[in-house]
Parts: sequence; structure tokens; C-alpha cells
Amino acid sequence: MSAPSAAPGQREITEFLRSRRARITPKDAGLPLRHGTRRVPGLRREEVALLAGVSADYYIRLERGRVHASDAVLDAVARALALNDTEREHLYTLNRPVRPPAAPMPPQRLRAGLRLALDSVGDVPAMVTGRRLDVLAANRLARALLTDFDALPHRDRNMARFIFLDEAARTLYTYWEQAARDAVAALHLYAGRYPADPLLAELVGDLSTRDADFRRWWADHNVIRRSNGVKYYHHPVAGDLALGYEAFAPVGEQDQTFALHTAEPGSPSELGLRSLAAWTREHLA
Repeated sequence: MSAPSAAPGQREITEFLRSRRARITPKDAGLPLRHGTRRVPGLRREEVALLAGVSADYYIRLERGRVHASDAVLDAVARALALNDTEREHLYTLNRPVRPPAAPMPPQRLRAGLRLALDSVGDVPAMVTGRRLDVLAANRLARALLTDFDALPHRDRNMARFIFLDEAARTLYTYWEQAARDAVAALHLYAGRYPADPLLAELVGDLSTRDADFRRWWADHNVIRRSNGVKYYHHPVAGDLALGYEAFAPVGEQDQTFALHTAEPGSPSELGLRSLAAWTREHLA
């Protein structure tokens, strides 16, 4: 009889910790070099245990998702693996007990007031995303900049699907690979919170089947949370754009993010957005 397969939460913590071990060499960790052939890239599990001050057996059970460690142990493992703040938080999330949801998560809806706020942002692109990077709503400039999400089937209103499956996205984003990697890392962060989400499994399975880049980067198990920065576009109407972005969670709304772009006053990017706004008045409802 074959062994039962690991639960989604167990697989996530196993693969995440393995990927973090693989990127650190014994030299990087300050361990003495030993002669001979190493069978694994990066640190062995026993070496992580040594650095974290726990037994090898305990760390192995932790990596396999079979023990829920204390904060002190998780902090020690995070230090041993040189995790950044987002990765450390992700480890904490992955190590918590996973309780199956009492009922399927209901579809997300945008409350009326938030929709009015979104539509009132007329000068810059703005959108609200939900679980799995689903696009819940986008104002006219966002639809003109990216794609007309309102015209797509509900299943396709998703930023990861747009970035990986829409050919136009690969020329729209000046640094497409960075945008694509960020989307994968954001999905991994979500997977830590909702490992049993069947719609996430469907999305990841579909993208893995259809795009080799997604499949390769998903296996890296990187995580990221970006709340601000600059994104670069090459748009057929607006030209080259360097747009700041800000993202925040609306108070009272779970798993929703309100994101908008900004442009420096008087910059070519601001002029480009004005051209795009004029175009939307003619081509988008």
C-alpha cells in the first residue's frame, strides 16, 4: 500500500524550506568546509538543525509539516536560513495548524462605496484585486493600460492569467520577467494562507500546464509582498510610462487590495496618461 500523499499545507512548508536550504552554502552559513561530495545543493537538514540549535530529528519533522514549532524555534530556523521579513512571516503561516474550511469560500464582491471610490479615480489607473490576484474591478484607465477585464469571462479576470497567457502583456511590461516573477511570488504567499483553496489549485495547475516559465518559477517557492514602487510600461497609445504604484487593504474588506498608479506632475508619463485618458473616452464605456 502506498503512503498517503501530504496535505497541501504540509507540501508547502516542505518545499519552501527545501528551497530556502538550497540557496545557502555551508560557507555562507559559516560552517566549516568538509571534503567529499555533497548530495544536495546548499545546506543539509542536519546543518540547518545545528545552526538553529534543535535536534536533527525535530527539524526533519518540522520540514515535513509534522510538528508545530514554537515562535523561538521558528525564529532560530529563520535566522539559520537568512529569511527576510516576508519569508519569515510566510514560515509562521505555513507552520500553523491547517483547518479545513467549514464551507467553500463565497465569491468576492466589491461593496458599492468602494466601487464608487474606484470610479472616482479618473486621472490614474486604479483597480481592486482579491484572492488569487483576481481582478474584482478596474477603472477605465486601468482597463485601457492593461486589458479590458470587464470584457473577459470571469475566470480570466486574473492578473496572473493576464501576465502569463496574454501575449500583449509580454510587450506591455518593460520588465515582463520581473512582473511575472512577482505575480508567482504573490500567489505563493496566498497559498501559505489558503493551501486548500480549490480555485488556487485550478489556477496553478492551468498556468503550470500552459506556461513553462510559470512552472519553473512556481517551483522556486519565492514569496513577496509589494505595497509600493515603480512599474514600467511600453503602451501602444501612451508610449513609455514610468508609473509609481501604491497598494493598500481597504478597512473592513478581507483579502482585497486597492492599487493605483501615480505619475510625476509634468513628466512624460503624466502626458502619456492624459493621451490614454482621451483614448478611453472614445473606445471604452
